[in-house]
Amino acid sequence: MEGVCVMNRKALVTAMALLLGSGALTACGGGGGGENQTGNQASAGAPAAANSDTLTVGLSADPPKLDPKLSTALVDRQVMINIYDTLFTIGPNNEIEPDLVEKYEVSQDGKTYTFHLRHGVKFQDGTPFNAAAVKFNIQRDQEKDSLQRSYLTPIVGIDTPDDYTVVLHLNKPYSPLLAILTDRPGMMVSPTAVQKEGDDFVNHPVGTGPYAFKERVKGDHVTLVKNPNYWQSGQPHFNTVTYKIFTDQNVEVANLQSGQVQMIDTIPAQQVATLSQNPNFTVINQPGFGFQGLYLNVKKAPFDNKYLREAVELGIDRKALVDTVFKGAASPGYTPFSQASSAYNQAQDTPPQPDPAKIKDLLAKGGKPNGFSFELQTAATPVTVQAAQVIQGMLSQYGIQVQIKQMEFGTVLDNATKHNFQASALGWSGRLDPDQNIYSWFHTDGSQNDEQYSNPTVDQLLDQARAQLDPQERAKTYSQVMDIIHDEAPYVFLYHQNNLIAYSKHLTGFEYRADGLLRLATVSAQ
Repeated sequence: MEGVCVMNRKALVTAMALLLGSGALTACGGGGGGENQTGNQASAGAPAAANSDTLTVGLSADPPKLDPKLSTALVDRQVMINIYDTLFTIGPNNEIEPDLVEKYEVSQDGKTYTFHLRHGVKFQDGTPFNAAAVKFNIQRDQEKDSLQRSYLTPIVGIDTPDDYTVVLHLNKPYSPLLAILTDRPGMMVSPTAVQKEGDDFVNHPVGTGPYAFKERVKGDHVTLVKNPNYWQSGQPHFNTVTYKIFTDQNVEVANLQSGQVQMIDTIPAQQVATLSQNPNFTVINQPGFGFQGLYLNVKKAPFDNKYLREAVELGIDRKALVDTVFKGAASPGYTPFSQASSAYNQAQDTPPQPDPAKIKDLLAKGGKPNGFSFELQTAATPVTVQAAQVIQGMLSQYGIQVQIKQMEFGTVLDNATKHNFQASALGWSGRLDPDQNIYSWFHTDGSQNDEQYSNPTVDQLLDQARAQLDPQERAKTYSQVMDIIHDEAPYVFLYHQNNLIAYSKHLTGFEYRADGLLRLATVSAQ
């Protein structure tokens, strides 16, 4: 996510010296070691052929919560997308397609949706998937403790006239609804399993998906097994899928190269070119829907001061950050909407360049003419730490001292949810509909509003956009919202990172989507 002055040569050299001196490109953080988590030099030869019985997938973090109601992490979704089917899904050209819903109708006024469900689908515990289960799931996601509730507020009634028909009643037209049901709110959990497990369902998830949960050892692995009664004929192809957890993405790549894993969920930017040139692997490097940046806690000093938030926002040279850290695998950003979004506005997404005179004025207005310090919480992974250190070097030019606090990714998320931070390096993997990239982040009642921001005008505009059916009109409304967000700076947008995925040439059938999720039902070994 960029005045008259770009980051000068001396400052950029200083930032790079900080990086090299800190070892940011080597293993960072601890925990989560497993037998395959080795730092040994990977073999340059071809990886072993994939086992047709077992698929091993590398994950760049330990999934915190495997219950869609409580999940906020991308790494959760990487696993959950194979445990749970969704009511709707994303097609190869980013179109919305029915999934557990077979067909549907929408009333002329846009306030009634009728879903006709697939027959013969069962949850992995053997209980039937039906209209009652859909009603249970939607109502569960509307509960106060649900992190999905803000996506479903327009639904005010649910009828189930028979076992395979669900009628949703809305209080107003709601253009994002079907797209939202391709994501966590559309993931169907077993009502029986939820009632049996209670709060422990997060550790014993049950859905209708191609693979069923078997076990997890936190920090090491998650194991899924084939769902023998899966409704999609001929799928899935593996008997077992094991997700290995890696706290160092470089080690994750090394395990791919040595054949210990056959697919990885991300690639360090410095290794994209090397892997892309290796004929033993398929590499996907494509723009996604997401954004990355910094939460600024507007209820806690120093960021309860708007001028100090603005100083931080203006002091970061996004282009220099992206060029240094991501080597072409990301683009500078200034909004939650990437080029893949229908709400993308090139002029508005172009960041301003740092302006030393203006930053000095903002610091004076904020009562900190000589600068100030703040703590930045970040996951202890090489890329995120490297980005934080580049930002640290940039802001230090203006007397803004960044104290980087590295921690386990799940702890960063928990602290954000509890508002226990000054600044937090967290972003969003992005969604097909623009509402999902902005509403929950900046609406007063938004479930991702961890910065505790509130503005009645923003709330009104975000609600207005939800009811607008014309994408161009919605985009104009979102531009109005972003004018306010840029002025008040509760969140510092930094960049849009590409989806970076790699897998062995021995795998076939992987169907990539712009959400970057590893859907494994169609994947097999050849």
